Amino acid sequence: MRNIRFKGSLILGLILFVMTNIVAQNKNYEAQIDALLSKMTLEEKIGQMNQYNGFWDVTGPVPAGGGAKIKYEHLEKGWVGSMLNVKGTEQVRKIQELVVNKSRLGIPLLFGFDVIHGYKTISPIPLAEAASWDLTAIEKSARVAAIEASAVGLNWAFAPMVDISRDARWGRVMEGGGEDPYLGAKIGAARVKGFQGDDLAAPNTIAACAKHFAAYGFPEAGKDYTAIEIGMSTLYNVVLPPFKAAVDAGARTVMNSFNLVNGIPATGNSWLQRDILKGRWKFDGFVISDWGSAGELVDHGYAADLSHAAELAANAGSDVDMESSAYIGHLKAAVESGRVSMAVVDDAVRRILRVKFELGLFDDPYKYCDPKREKELLYHPDHQAAALDMAKKSIVLLKNEKQLLPLKKDQQKIAVIGALAADKNSPLGSWRLGSDDNTAVSVLDGLQKYTKNVKYAKGAELVIGQATFTMETKINETDTGGFAEAVKLAKESEVVIMVLGEHGFQSGESRSRTKLDLPGVQQALLEAVYKVNPRIVLVLMNGRPLAITWADEHIPAILETWQLGTQSGNAIAQVLFGDYNPSGKLPMTFPRSVGQVPIYYNHFSSGRADPTPHVFWTHYSDESNKPLYPFGYGLSYTQFEYSSLDMIMTDAAGRQPVTVQVTVKNTGKVAGEEVAQLYIHDKVAGVVRPVKELKGFQKLSLQPGESKIVEFKLTDAELGFYNNNGDFLVEPGEFEIMVGGSSQTGLKTVITVK
Repeated sequence: MRNIRFKGSLILGLILFVMTNIVAQNKNYEAQIDALLSKMTLEEKIGQMNQYNGFWDVTGPVPAGGGAKIKYEHLEKGWVGSMLNVKGTEQVRKIQELVVNKSRLGIPLLFGFDVIHGYKTISPIPLAEAASWDLTAIEKSARVAAIEASAVGLNWAFAPMVDISRDARWGRVMEGGGEDPYLGAKIGAARVKGFQGDDLAAPNTIAACAKHFAAYGFPEAGKDYTAIEIGMSTLYNVVLPPFKAAVDAGARTVMNSFNLVNGIPATGNSWLQRDILKGRWKFDGFVISDWGSAGELVDHGYAADLSHAAELAANAGSDVDMESSAYIGHLKAAVESGRVSMAVVDDAVRRILRVKFELGLFDDPYKYCDPKREKELLYHPDHQAAALDMAKKSIVLLKNEKQLLPLKKDQQKIAVIGALAADKNSPLGSWRLGSDDNTAVSVLDGLQKYTKNVKYAKGAELVIGQATFTMETKINETDTGGFAEAVKLAKESEVVIMVLGEHGFQSGESRSRTKLDLPGVQQALLEAVYKVNPRIVLVLMNGRPLAITWADEHIPAILETWQLGTQSGNAIAQVLFGDYNPSGKLPMTFPRSVGQVPIYYNHFSSGRADPTPHVFWTHYSDESNKPLYPFGYGLSYTQFEYSSLDMIMTDAAGRQPVTVQVTVKNTGKVAGEEVAQLYIHDKVAGVVRPVKELKGFQKLSLQPGESKIVEFKLTDAELGFYNNNGDFLVEPGEFEIMVGGSSQTGLKTVITVK
């Protein structure tokens, strides 16, 4: 175990060495944290609350001047507690050595990174993974990401994003679990467990960070970074439950958000961070700001200047300042003037040190810096297999008229059309900062492993120039020069696979859209091909729900494949040729028109919801109220039948579980997986409840003709809700119980809770 060094105090160092051994064995670090805090200067404490972005190549010369030199000097002084965007065992070790060997106390750094859906081996985007409804696979995906990230020196992931969102215009829907708080909570907890494992001190686990606290997924007009006005019922019952689930699962850090919440910036929101997170939920990890969000309190008009921003953010419970230099530049003066108490600083530093102890960094600051692990684990075959499994489970079959799918393996003359079909970069999706470009298996590559009867025509470019994470993605809106070749190929082919959708960099942070159609000239290409050969399988690649009403009306087979990561083409080919029966279900509602957005299944009823002879009921004059594809929807190459819905009532007044049973049968000719979903509706409540709410799901595999009894438990947790004061209630009365294969189909009964 490494001795914590206090220069000029060998005896104290020896005492702390003994304390470290004794306390670490009991996983109780509070005594050592107390001892460390007692020896820290105010500047050193504030340093733990300061995070810098990586700023120089540590294998090169020391920075000579400017901001980089200042950051370097702060590292030497122990005025930095964590770094982000520093990766690779060589880079991480050199910076860790600088801090451990040159700072007065040698407190090791945390190294954070946006490990969103993989590091080198890229899994499907999180929204796609949510479509699997497979919590075991999702946890494993995060486990693989943690193994690879930890192998390059990282010990902290800025994930999972557990923001619920109902607005497909918002680019960051790709990063979350969809529109439903129950599903989102289950997924968030699974990701936390995957990142952190059973032992946070193990060298292949990393600290998770639940983000963005809170309501970031409800921006006005779907535009990133804008204000959020949200009711208390929606906040307590929709927004907060996934965060609570992540905290309950052990997430050691939480990230606040850029946005205003009902007029108060989240980074300066004491009610959210101190009253709810650290108070009601008893969260004992630490809170980090989003990039520069402390400084943005000034831009919001909430703080007069950066000094004022430091005061407000610290007092509100934002423990770590990411890259705004508010704390390192101004918090000392705020403490000395009494505007921020020493107790606030000590509480923040205690939380930060606690996580460092839990990660084992005081035992071995270099535990994540093993070049052998880095060399052996990146792109490991086991990780590739896990990514392929996750990718297959994420695919959703939206339409399949006349069983056009699966394709026959001896199928002749297959045309493959669309720029995305040959793309090896776009399928990696957005938010894959550790990945290598062009490492995805393309759809064309995947298909060619099955048959040589494939011919390809691009049809049209999707992106003009090179699309990157750091700039706007320029879409081809005019060039149709390749249409003629694509149409000719389609005319000569038995079946056409058209791979269309969004480029991987059209979704993600600050990638909002006002339109949800196929970008650029792709719709025109689709219609041109359809005129000569309607036997089309439309393979969609996208990071958000799209409004594809024309395709739904005309194209016989539609497969939603999202952006599936490294193994994209292999997964899609296996589904197209029937080696894997698609089982995904939508985690977000697909609209008919962008004008319906935000659209979501768990809406409230209206006093004028039913059609009437006059115009005075809730509807559009130019579009149906119904979604194109509802939440929870997804087809299979087989069919499933639900029957025998039964309730086993116990003493509901005594808060015993209600058992719900239903029989699910595979009535088709091939084996398949089905996600059985349970919804409830509290018919009369003190705070009106939605028309239906997901409260249970199970994924089951059935052979042809096989049936299984699926059992759900309804406890207080499922039957209750939060009132507008944040109190959890279970009220007596009638509840509708609905079970089926999506949010809009299924069996129904009514129970009475006394």
